[in-house]
Amino acid sequence: MGKRQFSALEVTLMVLFALMLVIAIALIVLFVTGEPGAILDEPTEVFVPQCPNIPLAARVDCFPDAGASKKGCQQRGCCWSPLDERNVPWCFFSTNHGYTVESVEHPDPYVIQAHLRRMPSPSLFGADIQELSFHAEMQSSNRLRFKIYDARMQRFEVPHEHVNSLSNHPTSPISNTLELTHKPFGLLVRRKENKKVLFDTTMGPLVFADQFLQLSAKLPSYNIYGLGEHVHRHFRHDTNWKTWPIFTRDAFPNGGTHNLYGHYPFFLSLEDESGKSFGVFLMNSNAMEVTLQPAPAVTYRTIGGILDFYILFGDTPEQVVQEFLELIGRPVIPPYWSLGFQLSRWDYGSLSEVKKTVERNRAVDLPYDIQYTDIDYMEEKKDFTYDKVKFSELPQFADYLHAKGQKYILILDPAIATSKRVGGLPYESFDRGTEKKAWVTEKDGKTPLLGEVWPGETVFPDYTSQNCIDWWTDEYKRFSQEIKHDALWIDMNEVANFKKGSTKGCADNNLNYPPYTPKIQDEVMYSKTLCMDAKQAWGNHYDVHSLYGYSMVLATEKALQHVFGGNRSLMLTRSSFPGVGKYSGHWLGDNAANWNDIKWAIPGMLEFGLFGIPYIGADICGFFDDSSEELCRRWMQVGAFYPFSRNHNAQGYRPQDPAAYGPGSALVESSKHYLRIRYTLLPYLYTLFFKASTTGETVVRPLMHEFYSDSATWGVDRQFLWGKHLLITPVLDPGVVMLNAYIPDALWYDYETMKPLAVRRQNIQLHLPGDKLGLHIRGGAVLPTQKPAVTTTYSRRNPMGLIIALDDRAQAAGELFWDDGDSRDTLKKGNYIHYKFTVLYGLLTMQVMHAGYRDPNNLHFENITVLGVPHPPSSASVTHVDSGSHENSTTIVPDSSIEYDAAKEVLVLRHLSLTLGETYLVRWEVPQEEYQRFDCHPEEHADEAKCKARGCIWKQSNIERVPWCFFPKDHGYHVRRNEHTMSGIWFQITRNKRYQSRSRSESPDIDDLHVQVTYHSGSMLQFKIWDPATARYEVPVPLSVPLVPETNEDTRLYKVLYKSDPFGIQVIRKSTGTVIWDSSVPGFTFSDMFIQISTLLSSEYVFGFGETEHLTYKHDLNYHTWGMFAKDQPPGYKMNCYGVHPFYMGLETTNDAHGVLLLNSNAMDVTFQPTPALTYRTVGGILDFYMVLGPTPENVVQQYTALIGRPVLPAYWSLGFQLCRYGYANDKEIADLYTQMRAAGIPYDVQYADIDYMDRQLDFVLDPEFAGLPSLVDAMRNEGMRFIFILDPAISGNETHYPAFERGNAANVFIKWPKALSDDIVWGKVWPDYPNVTVNESLDWDTQVELYRAFTAFPDFFRNATAKWWHQEIMDFYQTTVKFDGLWIDMNEPASFVHGTVGGKCLGYPLLEKPPYMPPLESKHLGLSHKTLCMNSEQILSDGTAVRHYDVHSIYGWSHTKPTYDALLNVTGRRGIVVTRSTYPSSGKWAGHWLGDNNASWDQLYKSIIGMMEFSLFGIPYTGADICGFFNAAKYEMCLRWMQLGAFYPYSRNHNGKGNPRQDPVAWNSTFAEASRKVLNIRYSLLPYLYTLMYEAHTKGNTVVRPLLHEFVNDRTTWDIYKQFLWGPALLITPALEPGATHVEAYVPDARWYDFHTAKEVKVRGKKVWMPTPMDHINLHIRGGYILPWQKPENTTYYSRKNPLGLIVALSDNGTAHGSFFWDDGDGIDTVEKGQYLLTSCTVESNTLSSITSHNGLFEADHLMLGVVKVWGIGANITEVTLRDVTDTVHLLTPQYNADTEELIIDATATSVRVDQGFTITWRASV
Repeated sequence: MGKRQFSALEVTLMVLFALMLVIAIALIVLFVTGEPGAILDEPTEVFVPQCPNIPLAARVDCFPDAGASKKGCQQRGCCWSPLDERNVPWCFFSTNHGYTVESVEHPDPYVIQAHLRRMPSPSLFGADIQELSFHAEMQSSNRLRFKIYDARMQRFEVPHEHVNSLSNHPTSPISNTLELTHKPFGLLVRRKENKKVLFDTTMGPLVFADQFLQLSAKLPSYNIYGLGEHVHRHFRHDTNWKTWPIFTRDAFPNGGTHNLYGHYPFFLSLEDESGKSFGVFLMNSNAMEVTLQPAPAVTYRTIGGILDFYILFGDTPEQVVQEFLELIGRPVIPPYWSLGFQLSRWDYGSLSEVKKTVERNRAVDLPYDIQYTDIDYMEEKKDFTYDKVKFSELPQFADYLHAKGQKYILILDPAIATSKRVGGLPYESFDRGTEKKAWVTEKDGKTPLLGEVWPGETVFPDYTSQNCIDWWTDEYKRFSQEIKHDALWIDMNEVANFKKGSTKGCADNNLNYPPYTPKIQDEVMYSKTLCMDAKQAWGNHYDVHSLYGYSMVLATEKALQHVFGGNRSLMLTRSSFPGVGKYSGHWLGDNAANWNDIKWAIPGMLEFGLFGIPYIGADICGFFDDSSEELCRRWMQVGAFYPFSRNHNAQGYRPQDPAAYGPGSALVESSKHYLRIRYTLLPYLYTLFFKASTTGETVVRPLMHEFYSDSATWGVDRQFLWGKHLLITPVLDPGVVMLNAYIPDALWYDYETMKPLAVRRQNIQLHLPGDKLGLHIRGGAVLPTQKPAVTTTYSRRNPMGLIIALDDRAQAAGELFWDDGDSRDTLKKGNYIHYKFTVLYGLLTMQVMHAGYRDPNNLHFENITVLGVPHPPSSASVTHVDSGSHENSTTIVPDSSIEYDAAKEVLVLRHLSLTLGETYLVRWEVPQEEYQRFDCHPEEHADEAKCKARGCIWKQSNIERVPWCFFPKDHGYHVRRNEHTMSGIWFQITRNKRYQSRSRSESPDIDDLHVQVTYHSGSMLQFKIWDPATARYEVPVPLSVPLVPETNEDTRLYKVLYKSDPFGIQVIRKSTGTVIWDSSVPGFTFSDMFIQISTLLSSEYVFGFGETEHLTYKHDLNYHTWGMFAKDQPPGYKMNCYGVHPFYMGLETTNDAHGVLLLNSNAMDVTFQPTPALTYRTVGGILDFYMVLGPTPENVVQQYTALIGRPVLPAYWSLGFQLCRYGYANDKEIADLYTQMRAAGIPYDVQYADIDYMDRQLDFVLDPEFAGLPSLVDAMRNEGMRFIFILDPAISGNETHYPAFERGNAANVFIKWPKALSDDIVWGKVWPDYPNVTVNESLDWDTQVELYRAFTAFPDFFRNATAKWWHQEIMDFYQTTVKFDGLWIDMNEPASFVHGTVGGKCLGYPLLEKPPYMPPLESKHLGLSHKTLCMNSEQILSDGTAVRHYDVHSIYGWSHTKPTYDALLNVTGRRGIVVTRSTYPSSGKWAGHWLGDNNASWDQLYKSIIGMMEFSLFGIPYTGADICGFFNAAKYEMCLRWMQLGAFYPYSRNHNGKGNPRQDPVAWNSTFAEASRKVLNIRYSLLPYLYTLMYEAHTKGNTVVRPLLHEFVNDRTTWDIYKQFLWGPALLITPALEPGATHVEAYVPDARWYDFHTAKEVKVRGKKVWMPTPMDHINLHIRGGYILPWQKPENTTYYSRKNPLGLIVALSDNGTAHGSFFWDDGDGIDTVEKGQYLLTSCTVESNTLSSITSHNGLFEADHLMLGVVKVWGIGANITEVTLRDVTDTVHLLTPQYNADTEELIIDATATSVRVDQGFTITWRASV
């Protein structure tokens, strides 16, 4: 069959059809995929703008380009409303532009994701993206990131080298900070603390087109700083419709609004006087502009990339900068020499002219470190060449400078010439670059783009290409071998091009001619730079143009490292981007010699401080134009305080180096004067750079960063600070000698006269003649100094010193960082010295925080100058603190070295010769009046009449909380007689009767007293003050004092002095000269019902006093008063709680510690004041002080517990996890709980029953609902569980037959009235109910108490008969009702639900209930009997002495504890445990303690750590808080975090209150149960370690829960840590304590540490780090150098104790470790005292673990086998392990070694080696 033939028409139609089909398919594909994401410029439907009625200031410009008209505006769908002002937009956005939110997701609490779709509306510039993605995340509690990008296409994003390396640390749910609006899309960023809106984009629409992105946001403040790089004539922005383009550009900084060299879309906003501030950073490198308008608001317009915003929150402006620098990279520490003065110019003409300049400035002795050469040193301005005619000796020039201690810096530009070298020689740098394909190319990606710069036709290196980086590094290395130099200056890297785009011009496309061009200079994208369609490795030049300088810096850093190796060197760049400061400094560009540019340099420097480039300065005297002498002189003055201090000028202008103005000229002399000051202060400046590099602090600092609460500082930009402490006020106008300057709100001293300024917080006229600028030191500063020289090479060899400027409180602080000044990574390697200086009322502490460097120049601090000393010192001394021992030495400064200028109030201590790198204390004795006041009217409502009636002084003070009524200096007692013996001192003292005894008429003063000081031991003394005429109550708590006093003065750590008038005792530590007690201050009062004594303290670091809730572990000494009186009071701020502990530990500035106990049990308070001083007030008894001298914090606790009694050793099972609740309905609930816990496999040893097991809350009587409890208890105990019951002291007296009451009444054990008043019991009411009542719990509490609560009697546990009765009742309960293993005693403050007694009428002396002075106790207006017994109730001591409850109330719980402990041991025959609520010193001998009825709230987590650490001081190590809280319902996350923390309470019990939901681990869900099981398994595995710590507490007095400062007392950072704690010396616990935390900030002390979970070493020491803490994780770290015993965990300790004993060996840096292990039967009575225990010690040295048994009295049944040994920190692969047992048998073991974690696991189980028999394990590495 033949082929079908088609006609021409048919063929044509078929072709057309095929074409239409292809087009249709393409359109369908585009429709389905949405690519490329653009929409038509016009909507298909008629668009009607919805025009808002808004203030003019809130309009968002819809027509930012030129040519706005009504028609053009309407075509954009915007609102047209012309005005008579052109700066306000006439065309502004309607409300129906923008995007809508189509969906929102919350992948986790810290992230929000959304999908956005564009609302139908006309386009501004076309190619709008229809679908966007929104991603926001809280990256830390202070950083929010949100990102808006094309949902379908990848767009350019900045490839930042630092930001991408950051890991996220979200700690706060994002919902607290960010809120989205949906139609139209907008976002509101709030400050989470106060919900204040900081960034509100709902004021205008989001515009997101391919080449036009716009976002507007309303701001809360007009205080806007930053954005750059431009010349901002003022630091604070003008918000009156100012538009600032941002796009790097080679342009002159002449004061216009055009874009300059750097690209900084970052601003900081100060919100208000609170200092709270925030920063906004847009991570976008495309050309953009930012408009500020008076709403106030900001509008961003960028023409590419994405919108990637970071919002940074701070409590101060400085904190915002720190947050920003953490994001982009903190700045480099420049070499020390680079802080010297520098000279440069473009076109010296020849090297001989350079040398002439050097020589003439040397000749005038100008301090001067660095000489530059600009491009004129090059051959025809070609990089990597030098002019061999005019600069022929350049290879030797650096040596010429080095010979005089100077440095040489040269310049390199990026552009590389294409032409040959002189003589037609090849330009090899160009040739090699071409071969490496190192150049930016044209849009074809192949052809190098040609332009023109200084050497003529050039190519441009593409520093984003690795080929280029390699080429650049190689060329620089070659050139450095030819021309020696010290650092590198890179210029023209915006990138600059003298041709527009290229030698060929630029193509007409959307990159070179975008739809919208920001208002950049010339308004042509490629003007003076490259074509935008040029290609680089990172992308189109259009996107990466502003990153050119940044990429060149990164490449140059690699080159510098390659060339200079271990030397730091220096880089200086003109073009920059956020993050450049990590490697480079910057200068403010090619300014001019005029008075405007000298002014505008200050805002420029301040802005680059915000941008993270603190090494900054302007060309001194101006680059262009000839500088007048006056201008140059004034510029040299201020330039001496630029961080980068360089005089630089341009080709063709007169020389302006200082010596060019003539030797002896005013300019030369003025320059030398201020440069010498600069060089004197270089140690301070260098330290500021250290702070910038480590914390992100600014160096040059605006006044508002320090004085933000003063609105007058918000706009100050003609003055600036160096750090916090040096105020620079330059003259910046011609002909000015009287300058109007602002003096911020602080005490300031004139640097040159050293006199204080008389004014603050106001403008003053400063007289600044031609040779002066204003220079002032802020009070509170300690400035390190060094004697200046002509170069830093020489000055670094000179003596150092300190300038101390005291503040209003006579305090000061500062730091010094010192290293060799030149080496790279000295911080990382630890090769540096870091001092912290503190001054507190005449004591300078020069504390070395790190000493890893020894200066070869053997430097010393010679002179210390102190400003603001009001009186000449009586003496001065220096103590050298030996960090290696406590053999400190103190020397008296001779009078010849003490200078005092009374007119200036300046003290100078000379010729001190204090070695750099050593710790010293320098004292001068000078009083400070206001802080020396001691309160004469501590009661409320003091006034002048009341004050003077007491014979005291009334004088008001401006200092908050300083008492206005205070004692005269001679108030108190004076010595009449004294007798010294070898064992102490006795005094008879008499009251100064000049002051009548009329302050409290009801309590007359006692005129004559006796004082006895007793030297009990070398580390303990006692001083006791009493009335010899009348017997007064003394605390009947026995203490263990040595039988024989210490009579050998040489063995005593202390000496005791006294002052006669007023009388006072001084206790001095002999090794340091520190006065640790000095009561020779006014105000000592001793009356019948009011006693007051004050003492000066050795430092502000005081810990202890209780029991009450403290917000920090260290006390706040700013006039805080704490009451102490035992009370049934749940924990609360300044609420006196259950126990009384009048004991504190003080830290001394020498890092020594001491402890002080006041043995007094009356109601009392203590007041701290910042002197520092402490005042005790008590309402009875005597003063009986005991002091222990440490000298370490741990020694203090050991000595204190030796005095009051060592802590009880708890039963092993009591270290297991425990469950309790108040509100079990019946025994079935307990049985069900037990079943659920066992099913979940959660370790659990102890179950409790609270008072609901009792019938009507009667002690010893079982409720019928708990009839099955005895059999349940038996069953649980048979399975290895233990049971504890509660017993309250109060006994019901309303029962018809209640043996406990009847037997007690018969034995006369209950507290009664004094017989003279009544023979009746003092009745109270507590929990027991009347018989036969039904309690209506809906009634109010007082009504329930009245109607339902029975009368109760309170046993007097002081009586011997009471102990017998109590023992009998407990025995009967145990034998006839139910078995138990421990007892919990509660309500023993004692608590009563009525006040005083039933009916409220207390018999006897009414002043006992409300004494003349009432300490600040909870409900103090209701008197001492509030919620307890009448104070006149009578109790009988064991010796028959009658005492008032007034005196012994606070030791009722103490008296209750020993009879309970004795009964428990006698009845059960086992050790068990007693847990008591009310405690007093020595309660720990018999009981543990829980921290009371806490609340289910987050703050209670960290407060529980403080509470445990305080009870460690008090000698009660078995302590903990109710896990998950007692009151109120617990929340899931809080309870889970509390379970993790509580797993490391020594006493680990979950307990909650009646009426609240269950909160035990199986009450939530399986995830909670699993997390609880996981953390409790860790606890149980470490119980052998915890039990050993309890043994050490019992035998030595060691702490168990241990503050970090106990182990690292030389590290002052640890003194303030209270959210982490240790178990003993070796286990660091860092819990999550805040909601939403996924990371926790932790301090890692200076030791080797291992992650408990991974066994890996933590490569951090002595610093704070963020640690991940997901919900199932608590951070635990084991300290290198320690060995911890462990066992495999089981469900109870009954079973875990049977497992083999393992060891965790954490090696120290030198491969050693040590540890001990204690073991007994776990609950035998007095096993330690009877020797029925095992004690072994383990050590590791030289790859051998040795175990030695020091005591073995174990019963055979209790012996353990050796199990798995884990050795951490072994750096070599271990292939052989042997174990040698006690029989000398060698066992070959198989090692398991993990090279990643460096963990060696040795399983010795199969060897059957007993732990008690000793062994050695040796491991060897493969060769």
